[in-house]
Amino acid sequence: MLCGRWKNSRWESHHQQSPYGEVAKLSGHRAFKKMGLANDEDIKVLLKGSLFWKVKAHQPRKQRLYRLQEDGMTIWFETRFKKAHSKHVFSILHIESVREGYQSEGHRKFGGSFPEEQCFTIVFKGKRKNLDLAAQNVDEAQQWVRGLTKLMARAEAMSQREKLEHWIHDILHRADKNKDNKMSFKEIKNMLCMINIDMNDVYAYRLFKECDRSNNDRLEEYEIEEFCSRLMARPELEDIFCLYSGNDCVLSVEELQEFLHDQGEEASLQEAHDIIQTYELNEKARQHNLMMADGFMMYLLSSAGNILNPAHTRIYQDMSQPLCHYFISSSHNTYLTDNQIQGESSTEAYIRALIKGCRCVELDCWEGSDGEPIIYHGHTFTSKILFRDAIESIRDYAFKQSCYPVILSLENHCGPEQQSTMARHMKTILGDMLLTQPLDGNMAKPLPSPEQLKWKILVKGKKLQEDNSDPDQVSRISSHEEEMQEKEDEKVRDAVHFSRELSDVVVYCQAVPFQSLLYALNYQKAAEMSSFSERKARKLIKESGNLFVQYNAQHLSRIYPLGLKLNSSNYNPQEMWNAGCQLVALNFQTPGVEMDLNEGRFLVNGRCGYVLKPAFLRSSQSTFDPEGLGCRTDQHSVVLTIKVITAQQLPKLNKEKNSSIVDPFVRVEIHGVSVDCCKKQTAYQLNNGFNPCWNETLTFQVEVPELALVRFVVEDYDTTSSNDFVGQFTLPLPSLREGYRHIHLLSKDGTSLSPATLFVHVRCRKV
Repeated sequence: MLCGRWKNSRWESHHQQSPYGEVAKLSGHRAFKKMGLANDEDIKVLLKGSLFWKVKAHQPRKQRLYRLQEDGMTIWFETRFKKAHSKHVFSILHIESVREGYQSEGHRKFGGSFPEEQCFTIVFKGKRKNLDLAAQNVDEAQQWVRGLTKLMARAEAMSQREKLEHWIHDILHRADKNKDNKMSFKEIKNMLCMINIDMNDVYAYRLFKECDRSNNDRLEEYEIEEFCSRLMARPELEDIFCLYSGNDCVLSVEELQEFLHDQGEEASLQEAHDIIQTYELNEKARQHNLMMADGFMMYLLSSAGNILNPAHTRIYQDMSQPLCHYFISSSHNTYLTDNQIQGESSTEAYIRALIKGCRCVELDCWEGSDGEPIIYHGHTFTSKILFRDAIESIRDYAFKQSCYPVILSLENHCGPEQQSTMARHMKTILGDMLLTQPLDGNMAKPLPSPEQLKWKILVKGKKLQEDNSDPDQVSRISSHEEEMQEKEDEKVRDAVHFSRELSDVVVYCQAVPFQSLLYALNYQKAAEMSSFSERKARKLIKESGNLFVQYNAQHLSRIYPLGLKLNSSNYNPQEMWNAGCQLVALNFQTPGVEMDLNEGRFLVNGRCGYVLKPAFLRSSQSTFDPEGLGCRTDQHSVVLTIKVITAQQLPKLNKEKNSSIVDPFVRVEIHGVSVDCCKKQTAYQLNNGFNPCWNETLTFQVEVPELALVRFVVEDYDTTSSNDFVGQFTLPLPSLREGYRHIHLLSKDGTSLSPATLFVHVRCRKV
């Protein structure tokens, strides 16, 4: 393009400023030098490799070699099955954490034959199981823990540019079959299939020959870099850059400020200057306070160019309101890692939920042997864990992600003796974390706030009435309610005799059977709450939506899935949020649209697990009806316009078949009140998951934007069967930013698909 003449003549040559600079020469030395780890002793141990025992149930002891590859981002290991060898890798980007000693369920159960100091656990993001390892000595274990921790910190700080560079290097390494650091045309074609693009052979060969400066039918060093740079060209970004930069093709501070204003950002000249200093790649350009096309692209690909409002990634809401004024991230059957019939129960499931920001976890408690209560899905084939072990895991991870209160939702099927054991375990293990007395010694209305309850763990369960209780209070648990098909009523039936010790640790989340909305609004205390099956909740929303909203403005309510779902599927949580329900409990172990919505809802406010409800859901006098448009004085509908422009580096769905290229399309979904729910999609692009272009505009009118979630979905079009999921991203509409934005896609289990992105333009206007 014409802009290139300014880049070359005024500053430096294109290849020196490529955002994928020296991709072909990304050696180990350079990779670690960039990380500041070139002479790190721990990293040297990882590069050399170590033999570890994999700690696993019912497995003979096997030692495997684990080694850090020279890209600094990949761990290679070899397995042996009988006489066959198999080589595997995993990315540092996929590691959630590294734990020392026996800090995993696997090590606690099966690692006893190894000294604790020689043990460590690699915890992966998503649903991948932990890797429990034992080193040959203490020093080696500690060196790996320190080394992996350093690499993880560096990976977390990587820019999109560096992630792209790493991704390209990995593709090149795998495509270079003979490992000669040169690429034949056959290897280039193989690489194109690996990166999800079906390029015409004639065009591909012409591009190959144009880059083959040495004319030897092999691309090497800067020739490979040039080929990759051409593939990675973003003409849509170059066009936007030229629109604002004019004929000289460099952005001044004033021109960048104009672009930012058009993006809907009230940026000052100083803020525009700071952006140039942060993202511009060329030192001479930075010195003159100018931004070139590559720096502009790096800015748009950074977190500053995300569709999610960065101010909403921190705690930005008022946290001093009563608990019932917040949506609270809640888990159902938290202990399960799979389905509720024969899935595995694990303390790791509690850890993963808490790390995701979950603030209400469920413990299904049953009589265990040796006087120790156990947790599992009763009357099924699910495995069992000790109640004590679950409480220890909750203690250790309750406040890693969020400082706001955690609620333990007890489903109690134990007799009085083991109930007392449960209470003693909670008091002993949780200590001062456990709230056992009302704040300031009284139970006056309203409920305390998340801010008042920071670092505290609350117990939800049945509360025995005091001897001086009034008759109305005692009459609330009647034979009629005991026969209702509600989970709370099952607790009453299953635990006829109730322990005073367990009752005493229940303070603000006192479980009572639900009688009616009118009764609850008139007589139910602020600290009392009820649970509803999804079916019961839908019935209340349909028949008495406004009263249910008023009820949830004053009381906590917990919604749970129907017990007949053998595969632990989820219901649509949006329906319940529309009525102001706070504890909308989902099976966190079951990926799908429902969990995407849950993660989108709690993506904001620092991922703390508490999101302030809209004002019309917090008023006990609210006239809002979730089944209709309602009648709110503050109601403003909006028109949301999304232009789906391009996608970048979409993942291959079938990596075993190089010929399998996706035919992607984008669907935008609005999830909110009934009248707002809508889906629209683009056409599909044939055989291009690498850089598909749509330039299609989708328009939505949203009546209640305060409740709406926007879900961006990419799928692989299929004419003969259902479309395959590629990636998605979900966020609240009020947290969506206008202008040109990148959307960083997530996998089915919520992990990053980096460097896969969507590029869109957003406008949101009040009607």
